[in-house]
Amino acid sequence: MLSERQEKILNLLVKEYIDIAEPISSGLLQKRADLDISPATIRNELQELTELGYVMQPHTSAGRVPTEKGYKFFVEIIFEEAPPPNFISREIEEARQKIEQELALAQELTKSLQEISTTLSYTKIQNKDTIFEMLKIIGPSRTSYDKNIDVMRELLKELEQF
Repeated sequence: MLSERQEKILNLLVKEYIDIAEPISSGLLQKRADLDISPATIRNELQELTELGYVMQPHTSAGRVPTEKGYKFFVEIIFEEAPPPNFISREIEEARQKIEQELALAQELTKSLQEISTTLSYTKIQNKDTIFEMLKIIGPSRTSYDKNIDVMRELLKELEQF
């Protein structure tokens, strides 16, 4: 649970980072914050937010940037203050349903490919872009064999992450 001061610092940091897209220093936060505290106190709070996973420091002498957890917190606060209009909620729900349908289709295609070809097939969805890769392990040639070994290594790495 974040203190009120930590929430204010985190929200200001996210807003500033969105505006300037550079790590945010404690000095900048102190200038912009509606808090009567020193940059050193802000640095202490930022260290706590870093340990909690809300912000990160790209390198030792840099300011802080929000993490995914920090952005999620920021968005949740915004929605608490002003929930989206109904038409936006409907659009979000429709988009979510469409994505679920596309994922189900990709899984069905992969399953069908595996059954038809009787070879290993899988669906891969990358983090930022939704890209479906269907792999088929085939080929007796040395080049194909080496490529298949590389593909299998990558597949095993991804499966270990589950």
